[in-house]
Amino acid sequence: MRPLPGEVLHFSEDPEISVFRPHVAATARQPEAYVWAVDGTQAPAYWFPRRCPRAMAWTAPHTSRPDRERILGPGGGRRVHVIEYSWLERLMSVELFAYRFAATSFRPFGDPVPHAFVSTETVEPLCPVEPVGDLVDLHRDAGIQLRVLDNLWGFWEAVVPSTMQFSGIRLRNATPKPDES
Repeated sequence: MRPLPGEVLHFSEDPEISVFRPHVAATARQPEAYVWAVDGTQAPAYWFPRRCPRAMAWTAPHTSRPDRERILGPGGGRRVHVIEYSWLERLMSVELFAYRFAATSFRPFGDPVPHAFVSTETVEPLCPVEPVGDLVDLHRDAGIQLRVLDNLWGFWEAVVPSTMQFSGIRLRNATPKPDES
């Protein structure tokens, strides 16, 4: 599930949203009100239940061979998404929906590299909401490893100092680090 050219997507477990109004998210680090969306590059980071903690890593031109092999493993492709076992059943059962918007209503957000798109105006979807479908199948079809661990923190601590690109979403919902239990 990716946007078509000229579109951005918003993923939600709520299939009943007809209008998106800018708001300040509870987890926001900035005071501005936005409607949030993602492009095709960032869409896979949202193929999860909303509150699911996930750690993700992918190769970049500067990624070293040792880091690629250590993080992705042999035959590992270019990208890995990691969740905890406690979220696996929810990942497999959640009904996730995608809303399509005209990209012209949005601007890139994030520095130095944009990781999302935002609008400060009220926006309406271009078409009816679409079910995303089986999230495991989406990962497989996109060639993204989906790894399930007891705890995310060992992976996270390995990937952050590496030469891989990485992102963590909803990490505050992850099981505490083993030494913090």
